[in-house]
Amino acid sequence: MSAAQARRRREAIDGVLLLDKPAGITSQSAVARVKALFNAAKAGHTGTLDPMATGLLPIALGEATKFSSALLDAPKAYLATVRLGTTTTTGDLEGAVTGTSEVEADRARIEAVLTRFRGDIVQTPPMYSALKHQGRPLYAYAREGTDIERTPRAVTISALEIEGWEAPDLRIAVKCSKGTYIRVLAEDIGGALGCGGCLAALRRTEVGRFGLGEAVSWDALASMTAVERQARLLGVDAMIAELPALRLDAHNASRVALGQAVECPAPADGLVRLYAPDGAFLGIGEAVSAGSLQPRRLVATKAPNG
Repeated sequence: MSAAQARRRREAIDGVLLLDKPAGITSQSAVARVKALFNAAKAGHTGTLDPMATGLLPIALGEATKFSSALLDAPKAYLATVRLGTTTTTGDLEGAVTGTSEVEADRARIEAVLTRFRGDIVQTPPMYSALKHQGRPLYAYAREGTDIERTPRAVTISALEIEGWEAPDLRIAVKCSKGTYIRVLAEDIGGALGCGGCLAALRRTEVGRFGLGEAVSWDALASMTAVERQARLLGVDAMIAELPALRLDAHNASRVALGQAVECPAPADGLVRLYAPDGAFLGIGEAVSAGSLQPRRLVATKAPNG
């Protein structure tokens, strides 16, 4: 069978899978594995995890990929291990060691330092990141030994607590805004303690309203039957459940499915989830003025009769 024939045989699988990503693979590799396992025509992730990291990786399949940007902006939570007294080229233990130092901090001093990193802080993105400079990711320059000036940016650490301390490893629980680099946080904590530090382990526990307890491991997923795997999928609308919902009558649902604006009261100004009379998800609309609703992003579906 040719590659083109294989692609044509892919199935229209729609939904959201909460995967507990294993260590040692990229997020894109995890997506490719899931896509192949489901024989899905389309798949994508909702925010990368470094290869060394494990934990919650929501993967959108089919029509759900249209709404994955909602989780890119969502807050995240992590359990991280900071190796104090060690600095590396990459900010984690996968890089070459650039320095070592004695660790003299006790728990009280560490707690005092952590207070500096709670709330709104500024981070400088690391060179070993996928951020682009002149069309190339920063890590490509870093591998060539070229340092690119990066603009510091504001992030928010809404929670930062000690989970364990056994020198030289500091285990912390972090809740943070999008764009936060836990590797940079580890380095900055080590710098503030005067001994340096790097990230030794990372596990993502929350993405938006989703928690790691809802996720399935790769090994478990691979051992399931096709029916069991399908049952693990959340609905196409799972990633936008925070938006208010609006069920349309048959006439307006038919018009919306065709991309046409309709006149009907919405539960709130702004974006809303739209549903047909039978409860089928249609997509996202926006209440743009009093009583006027404009479709913004729709799932591929036949227009309801009405």
